[in-house]
Amino acid sequence: MKNFLRQNGLWLLLIALLLSVVISLASFLFAGGAPPFSNLVNTVAAPVRSGISAVLDWADGVYAYVFRYGQMQEELEALRVQVAELEEAVRQGQEASRENEQLRQLLELKARRQDLTVLESARVTARSNSNWESTLTLSKGSAAGVTVGNCVITETGVLVGVVSEVGLNWSTVSTVIDTDIEMGGIVTRTYSAGVLEGDFSLMREGKLKLSYLPDGAQLVSGDEVLTSGRGDVYPYGLVVGAVEGIFNDPSGMTRYAVVRPDVKLDSLIEVFIVREFEIVE
Repeated sequence: MKNFLRQNGLWLLLIALLLSVVISLASFLFAGGAPPFSNLVNTVAAPVRSGISAVLDWADGVYAYVFRYGQMQEELEALRVQVAELEEAVRQGQEASRENEQLRQLLELKARRQDLTVLESARVTARSNSNWESTLTLSKGSAAGVTVGNCVITETGVLVGVVSEVGLNWSTVSTVIDTDIEMGGIVTRTYSAGVLEGDFSLMREGKLKLSYLPDGAQLVSGDEVLTSGRGDVYPYGLVVGAVEGIFNDPSGMTRYAVVRPDVKLDSLIEVFIVREFEIVE
């Protein structure tokens, strides 16, 4: 309808004007004639004049609407641009707030854990979660001094995993639930030590084992589990997670604890690679 009016509005206006002129001339020419004929002309012309007047008013309204519609479209587009700019400003503000909070927590970690002497920040660029592995790809590699065996943590000191492969500007991390993970673990409440290791069935649930527990270990759900630093291969005291349950292995000879990690692997954006650390006696 709008396109029809835009394309044919001028013709409709010209037709209305032409009809008005014709009727005006007819009224003038026959006004001095015989009264019956003059009356007939006026009788016929009156509704036509009213119709023409209505058409002209309608045309004026249509043109005003079309003009206003164009203005409204321009204003709407300008508002869309403003909304997009505001949304981008909000995103930037949220990112800056996240980075500030991360920096604050990292500074607290460095003050608390002075044994972690060299930390290299890296961004998570890819994730792989399958029935066979749980890995992350990071944006730093050998060019930044990253080597196989380096621990990877969050800004709060929570264990993410261990570097298992290194390229020039990338590295692969076997996460804490991957089946390749094996390191010493300790329960803080009881100082019960065991071996943290991945398990195929538990990996699908996002969990891992603390195996080879002492016979007398009295663990309960919720007990905090840290890295033990045994063997001086990995730093001591990195937060792993919490005990979820205690079970006997199929042989019935030993017990193990199922541990739910503290790290949220699906939402990691930036992590820190522990390139160097001091051994805590």
